[in-house]
Amino acid sequence: MGTTKTSHFTEHQNRIANIAKALGHPARVAIIEYLLKVNTCICSDIVDELPLAQSTISQHLKELKNAGLIKGEIEGTSICYCIDEKTFQVLKSYFSNVVLTANNQCC
Repeated sequence: MGTTKTSHFTEHQNRIANIAKALGHPARVAIIEYLLKVNTCICSDIVDELPLAQSTISQHLKELKNAGLIKGEIEGTSICYCIDEKTFQVLKSYFSNVVLTANNQCC
């Protein structure tokens, strides 16, 4: 089995790839969409919103948090999750540049 060669790419390229990887599962996309819909940090169970087990949702939340897409703060006995705006600004900048460049291609 080969190893990944992330050291051959820039820090920015690796960051975008990690974010994209975290968004590569429909449950994670659904979690992001739910957090955007409620437009606030949620401390209640997301389990009521998704057809997945608590442990599965916890794993997805962990991946989203590790990628910087969400942030979680401990409040009492629960963790409150919300969107991390800084990471979405990075995505917006990246994809805006991609779209602008693609629209100006002549091939």
